[in-house]
Amino acid sequence: MPPLPDNLAVLKDDMIAFIEGHGIRRFPGYVDHEEVQTVMWKPGEDAAEGWKDFVELAKTAGTPFITMDSWQLEKEELDGIIQRLSDAEFGSDEDLEDARWLRTYLGKTGFVQLGFAFQGVMMLYEAATPWYDHYQRLVEVSEDFGGIAIDGSGADDEI
Repeated sequence: MPPLPDNLAVLKDDMIAFIEGHGIRRFPGYVDHEEVQTVMWKPGEDAAEGWKDFVELAKTAGTPFITMDSWQLEKEELDGIIQRLSDAEFGSDEDLEDARWLRTYLGKTGFVQLGFAFQGVMMLYEAATPWYDHYQRLVEVSEDFGGIAIDGSGADDEI
């Protein structure tokens, strides 16, 4: 399987043209697979073109629309993560350096999701770049540090 490019913008444009070419409407929206019952598309042998099979399956299922969402790395988001990692008392220099490295991908699309409902279940196709997965890990790390009370005060002090 060939790796995905660092920027999924062209893939997204291809998806839009292919979906519209099949006469299916697009509904802009993200499906949170933790909130609704979902089945994730499992890539086959031709994983790079698997999304086309997904769209064709949606058409065969008679879906009137496909949900579509994408995400690109914005400077403000990355700066916020870098700031939280810099301010973290127990932060890792490696995580901070990794976050700074992500500046290479500013403005690039790192995630695309397609979905359609079938018999009460959302069928989902997702494509993500390796750097997007890395970004998500840093988001979790920075949020974990953001939840720690730095000054040590808390409910135990009120006893």
